[in-house]
Amino acid sequence: EGKSLRDEEILQHLPVGTTATLYFKDLGPQIGWTTVFLIEYTGPLFIYFLFYFRMPFVYGLDERFTSSPHPVVNLACICHSFHYIKRLIETVFVHRFSHGTMPLRNIVKNCLYYWGFAAWLAYYINHPLYTPPSYGKKQINFAVIMFLLCEAGNFSIHVALSDLRRNGSKTRKIPYPTKNPFTWLFFFVSCPNYTYEVGTWISFTIMTQCVPVGLFTLLCFIQMTIWAKDKHCTYLREFKDYPSLRMPIIPFLL
Repeated sequence: EGKSLRDEEILQHLPVGTTATLYFKDLGPQIGWTTVFLIEYTGPLFIYFLFYFRMPFVYGLDERFTSSPHPVVNLACICHSFHYIKRLIETVFVHRFSHGTMPLRNIVKNCLYYWGFAAWLAYYINHPLYTPPSYGKKQINFAVIMFLLCEAGNFSIHVALSDLRRNGSKTRKIPYPTKNPFTWLFFFVSCPNYTYEVGTWISFTIMTQCVPVGLFTLLCFIQMTIWAKDKHCTYLREFKDYPSLRMPIIPFLL
């Protein structure tokens, strides 16, 4: 069975005999991961504003440029914007990608997902008939605190993972908790960045009490569980001493 070679591997250093058969596959047009993320995350940021400012072509002329009477709508816009601005900053200054490029065709699929959902969420949250959460300020305040904690946790994990490759190495290492309490989730899960990401969207769902946000959160959880399981299996395969207590995404469960 064939094995794919990593970008950094050198043919002379491969553990093969005097003869080896190499197969080349045309991956088609490629695009850099940094560029991919910048395009994916810039879209939702600006698409959301089209609905937040109630542009005439969105809700009709009667509702153009009118602000929502519910403070939670303004808060939701701030949180949504903060989330994607944070992602853009991480893309430029924090992330270190193990693969340099991805197929160009994938960016269309990814943008449809992120941009489409951003429009769907924004349409309902900023709709003139939107009703605020059932439990009022208590529900909103709880959600905001949860949102900020999850965002801080997600950022902390990304920094910790980036530090593993500070010298530019692409060699995979076991991530361990640091002095930062947000990284202590590494004691229990392999991909706490996904755990915090799902927590962020759960809190946004509680904050807005909006069905489309809940559906988006569910899809995020399913996709990130798939990614987490795949990464967890890779860790187990590559490291014999990998911590046995860890689960892929949810402590002690999943």
